Amino acid sequence: MQITMLKAKLHRATVTHSELGYEGSCAIDGNILDLSGIREYEQIQIYNINNGARFTTYAIRAEEGSGLFSVNGAAARLACPGDLIIVCAFAILDQQEAENHKPTLVYFNEKNQVQRSASSIPVQAASA
Repeated sequence: MQITMLKAKLHRATVTHSELGYEGSCAIDGNILDLSGIREYEQIQIYNINNGARFTTYAIRAEEGSGLFSVNGAAARLACPGDLIIVCAFAILDQQEAENHKPTLVYFNEKNQVQRSASSIPVQAASA
């Protein structure tokens, strides 16, 4: 049996551009791709925190150190500059691989500078 697991998450990145006329994809700062392990042309899912839109596209490499997150093509209708997004990539693993798998989680400030990275999400506590 195989299981789909979170491979990488880019948490609360700010959309810097949306280019309706550009060939579809999401351009992401090359340094961020390298840090997260997301490969160019890899399928990604984007979750727009501002409007709730969720969509699938693929990553392309943007200039290293630019902080760029550009949502392009038809997806540009789903995210605007200034929107906060979560970008996720997934991997299909067998049961044995899944046992030891840890995702790469990258957290950003409002300028798309990396604040920290981690390999686990804290346990969510029940609210009182």
